[in-house]
Amino acid sequence: MNPPHWPSTIKYSPRYTFDSKITPEIKALIQGSTSKGGGQSSGRPPVVIRRIDLQGHPAFGEYGLFATKKIPPKTFILYYFGEVHSDDRPDSNYDLSLYRAPDSSVHIGIDATATGNEARFINDYRGIGERFNVKFVEERLAGNTGELRIGIWSDSSGLKKGDELLLSYGKDFWKARQG
Repeated sequence: MNPPHWPSTIKYSPRYTFDSKITPEIKALIQGSTSKGGGQSSGRPPVVIRRIDLQGHPAFGEYGLFATKKIPPKTFILYYFGEVHSDDRPDSNYDLSLYRAPDSSVHIGIDATATGNEARFINDYRGIGERFNVKFVEERLAGNTGELRIGIWSDSSGLKKGDELLLSYGKDFWKARQG
């Protein structure tokens, strides 16, 4: 079931989907030895998608993700899900690096452009807040043998009910989009 305010043009998925070009070996590397690719932790995350109607907000007319309750510092909020892929997607605004081999021979990403979950609506803090209030954390489930994931965690200040979740997309993201 889609969360409230989910756009009809995007497929909601509370777990990874895999691009048809992902090999069984890469899929096994991402899924790990003890995970069957489970979804979000139990229940809905403490967030809601809202359309941004504040004039001057960089995402005016688009969407953002907001806390539905107080979230303590350094607390897991939700995972970033989308399509796991191995091709280059330089034009995607929703593509994260999930895994890069030490020798750079393999690069795996998660793209939430067409399929994803609530995490795809987290905006960059620039032009909105003084700093980010959530961060990406790479982790493996089940004691480092399970599925490889990107978690969204609150920073050391936590969030108040109604706060917009804000990340730092990083300088490379913005450099790639400068005209």
